[in-house]
Amino acid sequence: MRVVVTGAAGFIGSHVVDELTAAGHEVVALDGLLPQVHHDRGWPEGRAVDAERIVADLRDSAAVAAALAGADAVVHQASLVGHGLDLADLPQYAGANDLGTAVLLAAMHRSGIDTLVLASSMVVYGEGRYRCSSHGVVEPLPRTHTELTAARFDPRCPGCGAAVRWDRVPEDAALRPTSVYAATKLAQESLTGAWARGMGVAVFALRYHNVYGPRMPLRSPYSGVVALFRTRIADGLAPLVLEDGDQMRDFVHVRDVARANRMALAATAGNQHPPGVVPLNVCSGQPRSVGWAAETLAAASGGPSPTITGEYRAADVRHVVADPRRAREVLGFTAAVAPEEGFRQLAAEPPD
Repeated sequence: MRVVVTGAAGFIGSHVVDELTAAGHEVVALDGLLPQVHHDRGWPEGRAVDAERIVADLRDSAAVAAALAGADAVVHQASLVGHGLDLADLPQYAGANDLGTAVLLAAMHRSGIDTLVLASSMVVYGEGRYRCSSHGVVEPLPRTHTELTAARFDPRCPGCGAAVRWDRVPEDAALRPTSVYAATKLAQESLTGAWARGMGVAVFALRYHNVYGPRMPLRSPYSGVVALFRTRIADGLAPLVLEDGDQMRDFVHVRDVARANRMALAATAGNQHPPGVVPLNVCSGQPRSVGWAAETLAAASGGPSPTITGEYRAADVRHVVADPRRAREVLGFTAAVAPEEGFRQLAAEPPD
């Protein structure tokens, strides 16, 4: 199968190219090499060096149409990631993520390509799922600046005000994006859903949880928490942990994420889902705290112990822990790399 992978020079996209090439697909690696993402690093090492490479911005409809010529499928990884450093970033995020996706989908329609795998994200959930001992599953009260400043980080029940405990988030949970990036990822799912219904096909939207592994961009303001910890450690500094470090996440290795994309592509042709987006959590299924991540990386690297700052960011959420069951049932996907092993491997690799 001839497959166009967007965002192919990126952290996750380059691993997807490796995975699909190893599986025998003919891969067209498409990337805009945006300077705020790649910092002039160019194409990464790996099987991507053997793929046909095209440098083009997804907002360039002529270039996208040319890249799609002769293709059978698209695996759409391209995205400007991170919280967004400032509200002034709104046009940049909406342009790169949402306009770019719209141009790609329109070009696919014109080319008659109806096979697509979409990279989505856990950020579309906002806060995770919570359960009150008295009221069951609840949508917690928003955390206020007053509470956060007083180090009262855990959400409370809207019915009784009691503390609530986290639960695993299924794909049918409410979607409440809290950052600019999250809003654009939800818009990508919505645009793709409209396209899929118009094309009469189902599209797997892979909601990645906290992805880590080789080729993570370290010195970027758009990097995730694991990359930020690793950057501090590489500089001989203690990793800085916001809040109290007890925030729960699901850390999933990038090679597992790439494998999930290959499995989703293989399953797309014969899936029996109705037209539209079929969201799937892509996760390890083994939740760990943010503090655990900092401590494990620091210990494995022989670096300084983490510093718990007590500081917070308004767009951050407290706990997001994925339910892995649907991806296992639909794709047969189960993560192969346990967090302990993956973090040890990451610490042993030279910083990129």
